[in-house]
Amino acid sequence: MADDAFDLEFFWDPVCPFAWVTSRWVAMVAEQRDMRVDWRFIGLRILNEDKDYATEFPPGYPEYHSLGLRGLRVASAVRAAEGRAPMGPLYTELGGGIWNRLPDGSDDMLSGYDEEAATRVALSACGLAESFVDHLHDESQDETIRVDTEDALSRTGRDVGTPIVAMANGGPAFFGPVISRVPAAEEAGELWDAVMTLAKWPGFSEMKRSAREWPQIPLLTGESG
Repeated sequence: MADDAFDLEFFWDPVCPFAWVTSRWVAMVAEQRDMRVDWRFIGLRILNEDKDYATEFPPGYPEYHSLGLRGLRVASAVRAAEGRAPMGPLYTELGGGIWNRLPDGSDDMLSGYDEEAATRVALSACGLAESFVDHLHDESQDETIRVDTEDALSRTGRDVGTPIVAMANGGPAFFGPVISRVPAAEEAGELWDAVMTLAKWPGFSEMKRSAREWPQIPLLTGESG
């Protein structure tokens, strides 16, 4: 599928829980509205490479962000070999393998997570060769991830995180929306329309509140979906 055949672009990193929740909503809306999504990359490890992880992030973030980068390396290798079509299903499987697990009682969210095994399962579920797992440590993929990351930031400005959504053909691009739970099917389109009403107005800049719940996903709530 040609790049211009998509209606919107969603830039993702598999280790961002808020991006994961937003992506499930966007996938629902895309199906309801018959929109085509180009699932592109934004590496949090690359986005934050100039920051001091020791002072600017909670403990464990270098490991989380590095895990995300390795997952994107695999996705990048798949995209180079198989095109863009597998990206949505692969994100669903990679992200689900992280966030749909139940916690094991440890404070470390990655406790009990077997990265290589989970990646093989994700690839297999998408009908892709499990040998793509060899790209977890393939640093040659990082430049492709960097190009996508820089493209995303060129649309929104640099003081953002994940996810980033960009409409096709020069339409609005924005960080977020940051949501903590996937809306019900009958509410998904209503929320989308509200977001797009704001995003399309040229004078709109930002709306934010800091009081919010944690993402309502199994690994963080301890409840199966």
